[in-house]
Amino acid sequence: MEKVLAKRPQNLFLKQLKRNPVMKLSLILIMFFLFLFSCKTSKTFKNENSTVVSTADKVNDSITTLNAYNIEEDPTTESDVSSESSNKAFSIIDFAKQFEGVKYKFGGTTDKGMDCSGLVYETFKAFDILLPRISRDMAKEGVKVYVDDIKEGDLLFFKTSKKRNIISHVGLVVTALPGNIEFIHSTTNQGVIISSLAERYWYYSFAEARRIF
Repeated sequence: MEKVLAKRPQNLFLKQLKRNPVMKLSLILIMFFLFLFSCKTSKTFKNENSTVVSTADKVNDSITTLNAYNIEEDPTTESDVSSESSNKAFSIIDFAKQFEGVKYKFGGTTDKGMDCSGLVYETFKAFDILLPRISRDMAKEGVKVYVDDIKEGDLLFFKTSKKRNIISHVGLVVTALPGNIEFIHSTTNQGVIISSLAERYWYYSFAEARRIF
């Protein structure tokens, strides 16, 4: 009896559907739209998935590129810079030493004769470092350093005139050890020689030291 009652609503609905074409058409349209919606949702989901995957790939590629750059390009350390400056200093010193023994000549800048600033000017010029031509103007270049901090390649400036309190002489440091600072320069009596800052005359006429590079 229950089975019969359960079938009656279904049979009634089918009979009404057959008799009413409008109702039948409406049902067909509803089923059609449901089918379209389910297809569109599936496509959208696939597109979103592909977009997410594509974005993830791009991020991974960027990270890989950055990691590769960091591996290939090592950062420059302070010790690297110090080593490079030290190498340049000794190259400059070696260049200046080739003029040792050249006679003094006021205003001279060649191996036929040179003055103190001419020696320093030509030496630094050979390494693309342009300094003023006069020693008192050179003393305005670079940074001032304490005697205890003097290194090879630094410049020493002197006040050799008793009448005028101005920079009048310059030399290039070739040796910088505790208690022993030596410099190459051109003197009026002996030409280009290497002297020590500990020598009485140079010790008392010393004015300052400067670092150019």
